[in-house]
Amino acid sequence: MISISVVALVFGVVFLAELPDKTALAGLVLGTRYRASYVFAGVAAAFAVHVALAVAAGSVLTLLPERLLSAITGVLFLGGAAVLAFKKSDGDEEIRQPEDQSFWKVSGAGFMLILVAEFGDLTQIMTANLAARYDDPLSVGLGAVLALWAVAGLGIVGGKALMKRVPLALITRIAALLMLGLGIWSLYEAVAG
Repeated sequence: MISISVVALVFGVVFLAELPDKTALAGLVLGTRYRASYVFAGVAAAFAVHVALAVAAGSVLTLLPERLLSAITGVLFLGGAAVLAFKKSDGDEEIRQPEDQSFWKVSGAGFMLILVAEFGDLTQIMTANLAARYDDPLSVGLGAVLALWAVAGLGIVGGKALMKRVPLALITRIAALLMLGLGIWSLYEAVAG
């Protein structure tokens, strides 16, 4: 069964953490140069691979004793909050363009860009932590992949308009506060448990 509350929580945390990330900017740049649907197909496939890997890693973590698992996820969430809170802007990065604009070239470029850029990224680590914390791989995976696809879609289609209305620094602070809260709660459970 899918837990709507776990899907919603994971969606919110991953969405806010990924929104200020460089991959949203990469999607925006690719989306302005190529057909949006081609870019999204490649990016969405790469994010699905990342979520599957993260959920599998998180599921392995559930084999640890509950108190130890809570302590590990708490520390990792606090580390993620610190990374978001003290992160500097990446600036504009140069993105190589495929020579032609066929579906396979454009979606392949989007897939490879995200596959490489997101491997071991904060949101992948967060997804593994959430999978371990909730021991509900399907709900966590669904929430994470939907959040990443939503960010990719926003970046590809309307990233510039969103960033003009909502300051990136505010989005980053909200994501850091959410992760700080999850970290404190996990550590509390480790100590009190």
